[in-house]
Amino acid sequence: MRRNRQTKIVATLGPASSDHKMIRKLFMAGVDVFRLNFSHGAHQDHREKVKIIRAIEKEFSTPIGIIADMQGPKLRVGKFKDGSIALKKGMTLRLDLDKAPGDETRVNLPHPEIIKALKKDSLILLDDGKIRMRIKTKGKDYLVAEVIAGTKLSNNKGLNVPGVVLPIAALTSKDRKDLSAALDMGVDWIAQSFVQQPEDVAEAKKLIAGKAGLIAKIEKPAALERFDEILDLVDGIMLARGDLGVEIPPEDVPAVQKRILHKVRHAGKPVIVATQMLESMIENPAPTRAEASDVATAVYDGTDAVMLSAETAAGQYPIEAVSIMDRICERTEDDQLYRRIIEAEKPEIDDDASDAITAAAYHVAKNIDAACITTYTTSGSTTLRIVRQRPPRPIMCLTQNNAVAHRLTLSYGVHAVHVTGVKDTGAAVKKAAAMAIERKLAKKGDRLVLTAGVPFGTPGSTNILRVAWVE
Repeated sequence: MRRNRQTKIVATLGPASSDHKMIRKLFMAGVDVFRLNFSHGAHQDHREKVKIIRAIEKEFSTPIGIIADMQGPKLRVGKFKDGSIALKKGMTLRLDLDKAPGDETRVNLPHPEIIKALKKDSLILLDDGKIRMRIKTKGKDYLVAEVIAGTKLSNNKGLNVPGVVLPIAALTSKDRKDLSAALDMGVDWIAQSFVQQPEDVAEAKKLIAGKAGLIAKIEKPAALERFDEILDLVDGIMLARGDLGVEIPPEDVPAVQKRILHKVRHAGKPVIVATQMLESMIENPAPTRAEASDVATAVYDGTDAVMLSAETAAGQYPIEAVSIMDRICERTEDDQLYRRIIEAEKPEIDDDASDAITAAAYHVAKNIDAACITTYTTSGSTTLRIVRQRPPRPIMCLTQNNAVAHRLTLSYGVHAVHVTGVKDTGAAVKKAAAMAIERKLAKKGDRLVLTAGVPFGTPGSTNILRVAWVE
């Protein structure tokens, strides 16, 4: 499936997109990677979706990436006797450990860690920030908060505490079970929620043990403070702007997005911009102009991928959401200003032979107008070095490692191909030419630029740059 864009599309599967027919249509419409949200659904449901995706990739002879997104700790208040209470500015509400149904005076807060961590004048946000409260007094097992804004609080609404690092493990017991099950299903990526510090991702990395790539979801302000350390440990980043935007001022989100995308691109790792991208399409067949601009901004910022959540998982127009996102990405990349922005943000070349070769491949491909850049890689590192450059031509990755091919489906511009039986550079060139024609990345008479290493197939040994004709 030849995509006419370099930016990848991630789509979340759910009730609106759970059968073979719909998942196939989503792939045909432009989805490169599917996300399984382990906050919902049984393991068997997710397992069936993985089987469907693998059947579709076999039909089209192309790898399709799968992300298993862990739920993480869910901070919520308890239930009310009548299901909800009315709020007024200035009223107070006691938050305590008593599990009894709440009323207008009190409600259960089943998180002693939060009670311990908060102080007088700490801010509490509920229901995605619609309700704001400030702590007036604190006891050993309770808080008394004053309502600053909000009109109604109902059962089990989510809770955020900005500016506080909570002493809560990022991996819950449910996450550990889900992670084990997801790895057993053969997913390509694990996305970890509630990351606050490097220790959180270090634990997940140890549990994954190389069986999948690890994506840190950036949704807590604490993660921004130690972002560089987190980035060093993980294989990719997801910027979850919805939750992050609740805890930091909305006016800070655009600058944070640009800084994170800049850092992750320069680190040579994939980054996903997620949450609320085409949210109005949950109920409408077309996005707002602001949403279209939001997707385009992420593309101008150089993201590897943009993501759809409820739009494809539970929306009424999942195919339309993918189709319009595909068109926005393609049109943005065709803009002359886009190429100038991407070129201006190009990372410095490392003091490394492999990086020098891949940077040279970028320039050679540009100067000779090559149809595509081909990398032969074992670990995927060579391909990721090319991806850092954000070339205007497709990147065809040939690898004998099937897991690497699947993970690279998330990276900008990469057309990953799992190959076998390639034992030297000559065979790699022939295979590359054949695959470029088959994948419609080139035609006879075109040229391609290939990077590889000698000894052939040795990870980290990229030291050959070759220009070849497609015959």
